[in-house]
Amino acid sequence: MRRSIATALLAVGMLSFSLLTALPAEAAARMQIASVQYDSPGRDRGGNASLNAEWVKLRNTSRVPVNITRFRLHDRQGHTYRFPQTTVMPGKEITVHTGKGKNNPWHRYWGRKSYVWNNSGDGATLRDTHGRWLDGCGWGNGRGFIRC
Repeated sequence: MRRSIATALLAVGMLSFSLLTALPAEAAARMQIASVQYDSPGRDRGGNASLNAEWVKLRNTSRVPVNITRFRLHDRQGHTYRFPQTTVMPGKEITVHTGKGKNNPWHRYWGRKSYVWNNSGDGATLRDTHGRWLDGCGWGNGRGFIRC
């Protein structure tokens, strides 16, 4: 009897440890940076259309909706976009544009008047509401677009 209780407790302990160690990785995998258009096509003249052609696309890779309200997307210089009330459905993507526009479920607008993502090299980082790193994507001087 003692041996079966000890075995059961050990099994429960191992299961608990397994669940605890798997949760952060699973949470990090739910929302990922899918791609970045860091150099908008054409000349960088700073107009709103050009600013909105610079964007970061995030993807919900899970089978459940993910609430990303107050998640933060930022570059290496600390320019930070904080998501308003936003839920991303399973398998869907949401795009964050640099310029101004009207938010909808698939597109968010940062509202900036200048570019964020450096063409010569930069990185996009996604953090949760507690500031924990979820995903990142970096690039050097390239073609202006990267699939992460």
